[in-house]
Amino acid sequence: MNPCIEKRNALLAQKVIKGLQSRNMSGYYAPDKEAALSLALSLIPAGSSVTMGGGMSVHEIGLVDALKSGDYRFIDRDAVEDKRAAMLAAYDADVFLASCNAITEDGVLVNIDGNSNRVSAIAQGPKKVVFIVGMNKVCPDPDAALKRARNVAAPTNAQRFGLSTPCAKTGSCMDCKSPDTICCQFLITRFSRHKDRIHVILVNDSLGF
Repeated sequence: MNPCIEKRNALLAQKVIKGLQSRNMSGYYAPDKEAALSLALSLIPAGSSVTMGGGMSVHEIGLVDALKSGDYRFIDRDAVEDKRAAMLAAYDADVFLASCNAITEDGVLVNIDGNSNRVSAIAQGPKKVVFIVGMNKVCPDPDAALKRARNVAAPTNAQRFGLSTPCAKTGSCMDCKSPDTICCQFLITRFSRHKDRIHVILVNDSLGF
């Protein structure tokens, strides 16, 4: 990565971290994927029950593989027949892993969901939520974050899942009511009432969508 971009990301991350702290959430900066993995594991005690939504960023830093091979009870919804039971187990998990569709420079998290298991678990249930967020998802303000979520993350995910939505065909949000829409629930996390519940690891990389 260009040294100038690295310096910019490091400085911007500190601004985001201060914003998160003002919102009763914890923020961290990882200079690379390896550091992000180490940070994430430091937040997950051995023996913890751990589950996640569909966050690609969690996979990209190697966290899922590390949990499967380590001393953790990883609830893998993709590996079980009863996916509903696996999703419901998330609400009583010790740790829930996720990424976000966008985050503002002052620490507001923006997420859009189709089945809504991810946004509902972020909002309430698991004892701890750990976000893995690439610096490509940092936006100036909530309006820009929502636009990113709707026009970058949603169309890309619709294409990834092979859904027949207008955004999958055009590449941008059409504010549709398609049966396949993944923009069913919008969650804006601007404050955490429970200190030490939400942890955000910002990664000096382009992760996820």
